[in-house]
Amino acid sequence: MSNARTANFSRRGLLAAGGALGLGAFLAACGDSDSESSGSDSTASAKASGPWTFKDDRGTTVKLDEVPTKIVAFVGVAAALYDYGIDVKGVFGPTTLKNGKADVQAGDMDVSKLTVFGNVWDQFNVEKYAAFAPQVLLTTTFDSAGTLWYVPEASKDKIAKLAPSAAISVYDRQLTAPLQRMWELAESLGADMTAAKVTDAKKRFEAASERLRKAAKAKPDVRVLAGSAAQDVFYVSGTNLSVDLEYFKALGVNFVEPSEAAKKATGGWFETLSWENVDKYPADIIMMDDRSATIQPADITEATWKQLPAVKAGQVIARSPEPILSYDKCVPMVENLAKAIESAKKVG
Repeated sequence: MSNARTANFSRRGLLAAGGALGLGAFLAACGDSDSESSGSDSTASAKASGPWTFKDDRGTTVKLDEVPTKIVAFVGVAAALYDYGIDVKGVFGPTTLKNGKADVQAGDMDVSKLTVFGNVWDQFNVEKYAAFAPQVLLTTTFDSAGTLWYVPEASKDKIAKLAPSAAISVYDRQLTAPLQRMWELAESLGADMTAAKVTDAKKRFEAASERLRKAAKAKPDVRVLAGSAAQDVFYVSGTNLSVDLEYFKALGVNFVEPSEAAKKATGGWFETLSWENVDKYPADIIMMDDRSATIQPADITEATWKQLPAVKAGQVIARSPEPILSYDKCVPMVENLAKAIESAKKVG
């Protein structure tokens, strides 16, 4: 990550990034893939018909004469809708890696069949988007202002003129809230929410949540740190704004919490540490950002990291700071943390 690139990164991007822990857009700005997959016109698998109305989390109501079939969505939103049977072929955001394989945020979608309008932060091909003739743009928002996630600031007005937008908030609320909103969005687009796959996933999520609650109650002294790694620094997330951490905390998980003063520079999201100070907070379990733009635990070479008690004990697990908002994809997140707490040794 070049210093120039770091210096040029906008404050809006940095603050939005914090909701996705330690960087979000900041790390995405240093992403390693610019590829754009080709795809055919989008035809969502919606079975609904007639006029379509959806009131989003900005308070904006989108009204169309028909249920949209030419949908363009942030890749994580598209991945969630895919799990509910809605096929979105136009996407933006981290979709493909350099080798053409799917980014973690693409979920189960076949990325080779997607039309990608932008694969990294601040990349969005407006001309290609216009030619696609979208009926609606769907994404998330990480702030109270309703800023559309991964829609570039410089071209947002041009993009807005081409199709209405709807956003689901993943800011300062527990995970169950955006999960319910995604459910409602999918249902409005024609998804069969009574399908066994859908209802079973919700039941599994509820069971996993109960398992985590019991694990946290049985081991209240186990401390969990949510971190993210970059080349020069390490980020420790606070729990007050991120949907996953707020939910886990509500279930009783004992998180490391940086001070408000330490988080002030990032709008309350996270604290930035040098690698020399990565041992500032004792922790028994470390949850690490699993997005492709971050440095993964196996690739961290810093000696201070390798000496952390949780690392030495093998008590490092993955975290999805930008969860795919389907119950199916959120089950492993909850189960993995529950399992980690159940088996954790006190080391921090």
